[in-house]
Amino acid sequence: MIRSRIVKKLPLPPANVPTERPIQSMTGYAVATGDGPYGRLSVELRSVNSRFLDLSFRIVDDVRLAEPALRDALTAALQRGKVECRVSLQRAPAATGGGTEPIDGSARAPIDHALLARLLAARDELKRHLPQAHDLTVADLMRYPGLVMDTPVDGERLVGDALAVGRRALAELITSRSREGARLVSIIRERTAAIGQLVDRLRTETPALLAAYEAKLVERLQSALAATGVASPPVDETMSRVRQEVTLYGLRTDVAEELARLSTHLDELNRILEGRGPVGKRIDFLLQELNREANTLGSKAATIDLSSTAVQFKLLIEQIREQVQNLE
Repeated sequence: MIRSRIVKKLPLPPANVPTERPIQSMTGYAVATGDGPYGRLSVELRSVNSRFLDLSFRIVDDVRLAEPALRDALTAALQRGKVECRVSLQRAPAATGGGTEPIDGSARAPIDHALLARLLAARDELKRHLPQAHDLTVADLMRYPGLVMDTPVDGERLVGDALAVGRRALAELITSRSREGARLVSIIRERTAAIGQLVDRLRTETPALLAAYEAKLVERLQSALAATGVASPPVDETMSRVRQEVTLYGLRTDVAEELARLSTHLDELNRILEGRGPVGKRIDFLLQELNREANTLGSKAATIDLSSTAVQFKLLIEQIREQVQNLE
């Protein structure tokens, strides 16, 4: 292939990439092609997870000058992800000299006639020494490097077309990442709703836990007094002591503050999911706060049910984190 030597700055084709876009996944794939008198251009984009935006390019020499503009377009449209951009060119069998007219059946492939003459002379010489050797076929000659020469093409047009095809591939990549992002958001919403239901259940059950503890404490105290032979313990003193114990128990196991913060974080998470653009890092930070409250809740667990609920909190938060790792 002939390396282009264009030095002037080429204008970018109009971008079809929306400036305001929905939440995206970092995983996506897109390919776009374009035909011209030089052959067929193909731009392939692959995107996977990455902490930052990591771009890599594999471009044929003929359109190497398109790389800076393609890099600018990808940088402007994407925030995170490891993106591989491949630009290939399938050259037409023959092209007109100026590269500005379509190829027709009458066009002839440019042949290096001097090289052809040398090959035929070498064939004749070998045949004199090796008469039993097979003769060269047309296919053998066509495969010889340099015999059929690449025809120079309009390099400026080729690079410009590569940019246009790249823009179409980028728009398709964003569409692909947006579809995947919508699926991830749906999964995260389901897990968030499940956490909210657990918070509401604990908020309702916490007073009942204190009442059950108080009843159990009175029962145990009465059993202890009966074992000592006291027929009628002083009611005021007994209930005063019970209230003190219940109050201390309530202070040790009060989770109202943790439940309130969990509700606040869940509201913020839902608000972020309703927004647009890159949200992965914000949600990841919010999950750290949710996990901290779940740990505190577990440390205050005074019943098996509360301890089990704290474990469910952490499990759901981890499931959300796994999905967020894919979000831009």
